[in-house]
Amino acid sequence: MIRIEGLSKSFTLHNQGGTVIPVMAGACLTVHPGECVALVGASGAGKSTLMRMIWGNYLAGSGSIRVGSLDVVTASPREILRLRRETLGYVSQFLRVVPRVPTVDVVAEPLLNLGVPTEAARVRAAHLLDRLNIPQRLWHLSPTTFSGGEQQRVNIARGFVHPYPALLLDEPTASLDPVNREVVLALVEEAKAAGAAIVGIFHDAAARERLCDRSVDVSVFTPGVAA
Repeated sequence: MIRIEGLSKSFTLHNQGGTVIPVMAGACLTVHPGECVALVGASGAGKSTLMRMIWGNYLAGSGSIRVGSLDVVTASPREILRLRRETLGYVSQFLRVVPRVPTVDVVAEPLLNLGVPTEAARVRAAHLLDRLNIPQRLWHLSPTTFSGGEQQRVNIARGFVHPYPALLLDEPTASLDPVNREVVLALVEEAKAAGAAIVGIFHDAAARERLCDRSVDVSVFTPGVAA
């Protein structure tokens, strides 16, 4: 479902005389449906960079990133937007939403974008908000006013509201209490059982051990960083 071959990336520091910093070279990775792969390595090794390249936020220097049949490296912006809408989900550490939009609609938005009827989308969103212990009295308020932990759970609900065939997870259990951490672990397990191909960053070692079929040390793809 996710196949990366010969991937490279460098950054050009235009405010420092055009200095070029190579951050990845020759990266290869395959993630099959129903498999969860953890990206590991020291800080600065390139875990987040690789995730952002799969998501299409960073353009690769060379190589390919196939999610399903689409090569993200050569895809047009419209193709990447369609990929994100239908195929590739992403749960980041931070919730970024339009102010004043009710929480239930923030979570339902991915379904609404797919043409799911409003009521059905809100029912699915409400189910996840309830499961993640977001009080019902908050569902019609903007999540921009919520605590950090509440915002993270809203973000997780939004990321799991549609059964994406591929998922990117960036520290999904960070800062969660034990009860909600268990809910999130169960959601990931259910996504795997449904056939999702998952790539994640898990500093929570116990979560990584429970969820991930294997780990890939990205340091081996990072010039100047020892594995």
